[in-house]
Amino acid sequence: MTGDAAGRNRFDEVAEAAARAFRLLPATPSDSTPAQHATPARQPRRITTGPDTVERDLMKLVLTIVELLRQLIERQALHRVESGDLTDEQEETLGATLMALHDRMTDLCTRYGLTLQDLNLDLGPLGTLLPPPD
Repeated sequence: MTGDAAGRNRFDEVAEAAARAFRLLPATPSDSTPAQHATPARQPRRITTGPDTVERDLMKLVLTIVELLRQLIERQALHRVESGDLTDEQEETLGATLMALHDRMTDLCTRYGLTLQDLNLDLGPLGTLLPPPD
């Protein structure tokens, strides 16, 4: 299979998965019907903003994106360490950098009255943005 054909096949798979996911989601909140005998639905935590809290709310959004990227980078780094792609010195540098980033994230959250859990946005039927802590 050529690179072009493999790329198109992968693109088609992703497109089909996205289409299936969107078919599962209601177009608007009024389109969803409450399930009978269902457990009470949890209330999604939403970002609310106002003139008095705009700085904190903006920081929450920015920190949420940074935390998502930090977790993705951390997973990729662990994969590279496990596969033996890095030297011992690179592993040490990467570990120290990731720990410093985590500490800085915690400091910024504290400064703005947030916790790392506050950054985990509820995406409704898709679940939460960030995986649960280990």
